[in-house]
Amino acid sequence: MAKTQTRYVCQECGRVAASYMGKCPQCGSFNSMVEEVIHDEPVTKSTAVRGLTGRSAPRSIGDVSAGDEDRIPVPIEEFARVLGGGIVPGSIVLVGGDPGIGKSTLMLQMAMEMAGQKKVLYVSGEESERQIKMRATRLNGNVRADGRPPLPANLLLVTETNLEIILNHISEVKPELLIVDSIQTVYLSSMDSSAGSVSQVRECSSQLRELAKTSGISVFVIGHVTKEGTIAGPRVLEHIVDTVLYLEGDRFQAYRLLRSVKNRFGATSEVGVFEMREGGLVEVTNPSEAFLAERMVNAAGSAIAVTMEGTRPILVEVQGLTSPTQFGNARRTANGVDFNRLLLISAVLTRRVGLKLSEQDVFVNVVGGLQIDEPAADLAIAAAIASSWKDVSVKADAVLIGEIGLAGELRMPSQMQARLREAQKLGFKTAIVPKALRKGEGYPKGIEIVEVRSVDQALNAAFASKEKPKSPPHMA
Repeated sequence: MAKTQTRYVCQECGRVAASYMGKCPQCGSFNSMVEEVIHDEPVTKSTAVRGLTGRSAPRSIGDVSAGDEDRIPVPIEEFARVLGGGIVPGSIVLVGGDPGIGKSTLMLQMAMEMAGQKKVLYVSGEESERQIKMRATRLNGNVRADGRPPLPANLLLVTETNLEIILNHISEVKPELLIVDSIQTVYLSSMDSSAGSVSQVRECSSQLRELAKTSGISVFVIGHVTKEGTIAGPRVLEHIVDTVLYLEGDRFQAYRLLRSVKNRFGATSEVGVFEMREGGLVEVTNPSEAFLAERMVNAAGSAIAVTMEGTRPILVEVQGLTSPTQFGNARRTANGVDFNRLLLISAVLTRRVGLKLSEQDVFVNVVGGLQIDEPAADLAIAAAIASSWKDVSVKADAVLIGEIGLAGELRMPSQMQARLREAQKLGFKTAIVPKALRKGEGYPKGIEIVEVRSVDQALNAAFASKEKPKSPPHMA
C-alpha cells in the first residue's frame, strides 16, 4: 500500500518543512507555508524514465550534430530583438509581468502574426475561447470585403488546465509553436497540490521543457508575478526555461518595455519598446525620439542622458527639482533611478561642488517611466539637480555621459561610441564626456566632444549661461 505523508512548502522560496511554520526561516515571508499531501509509491513499482531523450550516453562533442540553426523569424521586430533575432526551435520562453500590463495581449498578437507561417496552439487557463476570439478581433486591424476581420486559420485555441489533456492535444495537433497562459493555472492530476503551488509549477514546467527539447516545439509560458515583482514560483521557473522576458511599465503610461533578463541564445538585458494603444501593442522603432517628444527645451532642471539597454542606446530626459524643505530632514525622492545612487550624487554635489543641498528636498524623475540602473547617467542626474538649484538651464543640444566617483571625478562608461552615434543621429551637437585616459576607438564626427575630468568642470561646460548665475529664490 502507498503511504500518505503531509509536508508544508513555502510558496515564495520553495522550502519544504515537516510541520507548519508561520514564518519561513529561509525567505522570511509570513503565512506562505501551504500543506501538500504526497503519496509514497511502493518500492516494487517501476518508475517512469525521465530526461530529455529517455536515454543517455557520453559522446564526443565533435560527433554531436548541430542540426538546423536557423531561427524562426518573428514579424514583430522589437520582439525578435529581445529574443536575439528570432525564435529558436525547441526553446522554452517565460514571459512575466504585472497584472494588466499586456502579457496576454502581446502573446496573442505574436501568435496571430506567427500563424501566417506556422501552426500555433494557444492554451488558456484563464479565459474562454470566446473571450480570446473577441480580443483577437479587436487587435486585428485588417478588414475583409464582407466587413469581418480575417483571423488566421492556423491559430488554434483550447481552454484547458489539465496538463495531461494538453499534451494529448499537442500530440494530435502537432503545432510548431505552443503558448500557455498561464503556467500558474496548469496542474497535473497525479499531484495532490493545488494549481499554482511550487510543486505544480515546477513539475508542469519541467514536462513542458522536456516536450520542447524532444519534439522541437517552441514553447512560450506566461507567468504571474508576486507583489515583490518576482515571477511566482518563485525562481524555479527561471532556472528551468531558456529565456526569461519581463514586460515592464507603468499602467498609467503608454509605453511598455519588454526586457530580457536571461537568454541562452542571445544577449541579456536587451529591451524592446512598445506603446499600448486601442489596437494593442505597437512597436516603437525609435524609442529615444519618443521619450524626448514632449521635452521642454531650455527648462531649468532638465538634462539628457544616454543609457544602454542591452545593445541599444536610448536617450532619455532626466528631470531634477530642488525645493526648500518644510521639515527638519531634507527628503530625497527618486523615480526611475536608484535611490542610493541619488544619495551618492547629492553628497558629491554638496561636498565637491559646493551646492547647499542639506536644506533642500531633491526630486529626480526619468521621463517615460524608464528605469535607469547603470551609472553612466550619473552626470545627467547631477546636472539636472544643479540646474534646478542654480535656476540655469542646461544646453538644449548637449548630452551628458559619465559615472561620478566619490572624489568628484568622472569615469568613462562602456560603449561610448554607440552612445555618441545615437545622440548625433537625433541632432545633438555637443557631448560632455569624461576625459579618455586610454587610447581607443575614435569618436564619431559631426558632434562636438567636450572632455572633462571632474563634475565641477562638466557643470560649467553644460550650463547655457556663461555668466555667474543669480542666487536661487531660497538664497535671496
